[in-house]
Amino acid sequence: MKRWLIAAIALAVLPAPSAVSQAQSQDGRLRYVVDDTNSEVQARVAFFGMSHKTARFPDMSGSFVLSLANLTTVDMAVTVDARTLTTGDSGTARLRSRQFFDVANHPTVSFVGDRIYFTGERTANVSGQITAKGITRPSTIAVTFSRPLAEMSTSDPVSIVATTTIDRRQFDMTAFPLIIGNQVAITIRARMVPA
Repeated sequence: MKRWLIAAIALAVLPAPSAVSQAQSQDGRLRYVVDDTNSEVQARVAFFGMSHKTARFPDMSGSFVLSLANLTTVDMAVTVDARTLTTGDSGTARLRSRQFFDVANHPTVSFVGDRIYFTGERTANVSGQITAKGITRPSTIAVTFSRPLAEMSTSDPVSIVATTTIDRRQFDMTAFPLIIGNQVAITIRARMVPA
């Protein structure tokens, strides 16, 4: 039943033959890289249980490769330079310290995805792993594309918004439990250009 459902969804979002030939590269793959000047990652966490704090990671790189012949596998990689994170206030130094991201010893945070499950024309879940502070944990991100798969091509950019929630304690970020919430909402906003 599960295989039938995946196949049905794949057929629903698969481009028509003419669109496929226009969209795919010579090996039948769509390849994109992140436009780092128009992309960033945000991490939002509860603060004192009454408000929220948001950290921005403006230095981001990555790639996205999708095979039109197999719509359940993907090669997705997103890396941010944790040394550039900012909160816009004194919290910046604290988050960069050993209590949290420990950027002196772990300068990057990354997500690597290898399985994709389309849930609609422009939406999918990507399963993979997040690495932060030298610790790797499984994670699934929900991705929304700016255009349907049938309209993607090797000549036009596409934007994504990807979201997930992690527990900071799983990455050895346990400081200030009464002040800072444990659940961190992560949002990736990326403009991707053909590679």
